[in-house]
Amino acid sequence: MVPPSELTDERWAHIIEEHCELSGMRLDVLETVVNPACVLVGGDGKLLAVREFEPEKCLVVVYHELHDDGFIIATFSTSRIRPLNRRIRI
Repeated sequence: MVPPSELTDERWAHIIEEHCELSGMRLDVLETVVNPACVLVGGDGKLLAVREFEPEKCLVVVYHELHDDGFIIATFSTSRIRPLNRRIRI
C-alpha cells in the first residue's frame, strides 16, 4: 500500500475552511497518512488513515490511492471512535 503524497494548497485551504480546528495541523495530517495507527476501508474505493492525536480523539484522513501515489480528499477529527471500529481494517 502506497500512501498519497498529494496535499495541494488548494485542497488544504478547502479542508481548513470546513474544519478550522485543523488549521495548524497540516504536518499532522501528512504524518497520519504516512504513519497511521490503522487504515480502514471507506466508500467508493477510498481509504481512511486514522491516528489518535489527543486522548480519545482521532485524526481521520480520507484519501484515494492510485498505482504508486494518491491524493488526499478530506480530513477531520472525531471523538466518535466506535463507528470507525466497525469498518474493515487493512
